[in-house]
Amino acid sequence: MKQTKTKILSPDAHGLREATDILRAGGLVSFPTETVYGLGADARDNVAVAKIYAAKGRPSFNPLIVHLADVSAVSQYVQMNDAAKRLADAFWPGALTLVLPVVPDGTISMLVTAGLGTLAVRVPDHPVATAVLAAFGGPVAAPSANPSGRISPTTAAHVLAGLDGRIDAVVDGGPCGVGVESTIVSCAGAPTLLRAGGIPIEALEACLGAPLLRDEDPDAPVSPGQLASHYAPNGLMRLNASYAEPHETLLGFGGVNADLNLSPSDDLTEAAANLFGMLHQLDALGAKYIAVSPIPAHGLGQAINDRLRRAAAPRD
Repeated sequence: MKQTKTKILSPDAHGLREATDILRAGGLVSFPTETVYGLGADARDNVAVAKIYAAKGRPSFNPLIVHLADVSAVSQYVQMNDAAKRLADAFWPGALTLVLPVVPDGTISMLVTAGLGTLAVRVPDHPVATAVLAAFGGPVAAPSANPSGRISPTTAAHVLAGLDGRIDAVVDGGPCGVGVESTIVSCAGAPTLLRAGGIPIEALEACLGAPLLRDEDPDAPVSPGQLASHYAPNGLMRLNASYAEPHETLLGFGGVNADLNLSPSDDLTEAAANLFGMLHQLDALGAKYIAVSPIPAHGLGQAINDRLRRAAAPRD
């Protein structure tokens, strides 16, 4: 694709104005959310959305998330129901994405929905994201700002490492606090978990007063983040490893002697925040074979394990 000079913008009035101008002109702007950096384009502009796929090398059947500045704007694009309203009231703004039926005759590009009759939407909880979205005044499609299948970015430097010269600008708002993407729940029917993420599943189920159904078929994604091989570093990964072989680099968790440790104190929140940054570090170290300590399968551990399974999946 055509190379462009990627600008680094400050999250001040001048930088936000320039970011908004780029979005209105059909360009691509990366900005921080509380989860990871997103790669934003006008979700109503087919050409702009196509640029996201081109920049990321993203499969066209993998839908995108639309980000909105506030909850009041959501009903312009999707049909809310009681379960969705309950979750939105409890967790928006925040690291929750809801998949809902699109409104009839809506303005969202079909490239965003990948031709489906549903749309993934969320209201992020980050001052820079909110400022960009409010200034733009419309829906912004924003998958993670990384080449498709590679490690998601939690700093502006991570964005530039993967997309420098392929996007117009990045608003540098510092490191992201949550460190893994949003939890995705479909409310198009019975509430169904599509992707574990920054909101623990237990909290969602407590809000709804019922268990979420599960739908984890990677062969027919109905939401972002459901491809089998995803978030992958260059090295081959071995999961649930109690030790590292001599030729392996150990990505640890808890009280283990590791080359890199997601959280020496067994803190899943710390591990989630460190995950993508340490996967980037493994690439920087040139790690060809990576052993990963077991991660507890509860709370944010479910999101971490989901990312690790996708990172370790066989590649074409």
